Amino acid sequence: MTVPTPPARIVPRELGSGTLAGGLALPGPWDPAHVWLLRVSRHAAELDGLEVLDAAERQRHQAFVRARDRERYAVAHVGLRLLLGAYTGTKPGGVVLARERCPLCGGPHGRPAVSGGAPHFSLSHSGDLVLIAVAATPVGADVEEIPALSVADDVARTLHPRERDELAALAPADRIIAFSRCWTRKEAYLKGTGEGLAGGPEHTYVGTGSEPAAVTGWALADVPVGDGYGAAIATALVGSQPPCVKG
Repeated sequence: MTVPTPPARIVPRELGSGTLAGGLALPGPWDPAHVWLLRVSRHAAELDGLEVLDAAERQRHQAFVRARDRERYAVAHVGLRLLLGAYTGTKPGGVVLARERCPLCGGPHGRPAVSGGAPHFSLSHSGDLVLIAVAATPVGADVEEIPALSVADDVARTLHPRERDELAALAPADRIIAFSRCWTRKEAYLKGTGEGLAGGPEHTYVGTGSEPAAVTGWALADVPVGDGYGAAIATALVGSQPPCVKG
């Protein structure tokens, strides 16, 4: 049987007033991930208060020194809880979040997860944007502000050799955009596996071109989120296995 894969680009849904009324149907194992976009400048005054966050989340929220960072964290995590509550039929404050085992060391700092294992989700935020992906299989999401050329060139040294060569062949303006595509795909994939950057950005080729490269067991998709940002998700294909825990 041929396993259907998500399209190379996925248009995100905007979380707005009334979107969650009546709950949300979970994506099935053959469905693309549901991808949600929140704008911090819009939602900061709209979402429910911090009482839906658990004690650890509230402590993390208060630890941010800058008000802008606290606001972004609040929008991201309240929005996540509202969505997970709508998908699971649970009050947002009643959603219990946990951490899976790290696939590299076995420690309790792997992918964030809903206690019980379903649905799978991933959260990312940068600048004014929050990106949330929800799927029936492990998923990773990443959104990033497009960096300065000097930053892109510096971080590009950590990429797969083929990706470094592709970027080096481009003019500066094209190189920044291509780097952004590559980096968000890379982060999304490593978040999906649970390895994070400790897994090594140099190991897996995800490509810098207009379409993501094929990665065994995963479907990568770029997410259009507007000028000034790059975004991508990575979804584990049905039947694929997560990396074995080492040690």
